[in-house]
Amino acid sequence: MSLHPSLQTYADAWTDSVEAISELVQPLVEAEWNRVTPCPSWSVRDVVSHVIGLDCELLGDPRPIHTLPRDLYHVQTEHQRYMEMQVDVRRHHTGPEMTSELEYTVIRRNRQLRNENREPSARLRGPLGTEWTLEEAMRERAFDVWVHEQDLRTALRAPGNLDSPGAYVARDVLLEGLPEVVAKRASAPAGSAVVFDVSGPVEFLRTVRTDAEGRGTVDGSPSLGPVATISTDWDTYFRLACGRISAAQAADRVKTEGDLDLAEAIVAHFAITL
Repeated sequence: MSLHPSLQTYADAWTDSVEAISELVQPLVEAEWNRVTPCPSWSVRDVVSHVIGLDCELLGDPRPIHTLPRDLYHVQTEHQRYMEMQVDVRRHHTGPEMTSELEYTVIRRNRQLRNENREPSARLRGPLGTEWTLEEAMRERAFDVWVHEQDLRTALRAPGNLDSPGAYVARDVLLEGLPEVVAKRASAPAGSAVVFDVSGPVEFLRTVRTDAEGRGTVDGSPSLGPVATISTDWDTYFRLACGRISAAQAADRVKTEGDLDLAEAIVAHFAITL
């Protein structure tokens, strides 16, 4: 394989999750494609359409020429309109059409990855005309597909893969958003430290420190005198961070100590995904 070694982790995570998705949806009857998922306003069919559509874009396929209906009230921003296009264009596809396109897309993407010889820093066109590196694109796909795998598992009542390769990519992506949540959104005091103690299949202890200028950083060193400590399990942590559950829904699974007002503000502003 010619794939750069630093990209292999993301390729493996994407492969593991997309194959799990394929196995999950292969036996579904038509009605099951319409089940509601934790991803706001999206059904099982919509989530799979999103996975197919974004991987087709990484393959270089042209985006569909399609006009969104005016009654999609969950679509409010330009970014949401961009993402909805690949979803809405497939809303009337049958189950067999969906599984066939997913399988074909996975085959094409696997071939693309086998032949990928660009450097991680190679520039690619991203959503809405933005640019990102090949490494950023592959990392985002590994993260996105794992989260949507979990959406589908919830909708289909088939839990699993909470500690798969994609879960560890998701952990790292979500941890990068913690300083923004603590220092900016929750306005943690300057010079303070907030500890996050997460248990379960993906276990970690992290401290977010806010400096004198109000900037936050995250590290793995424990704090001897944190202003607040937030403890929860991995399943609850990622669902909160991905906006799949609200602070109220997670209340019985999140334990807080220290400055309870600050801890409550952090949990209330925990979602970092769009």
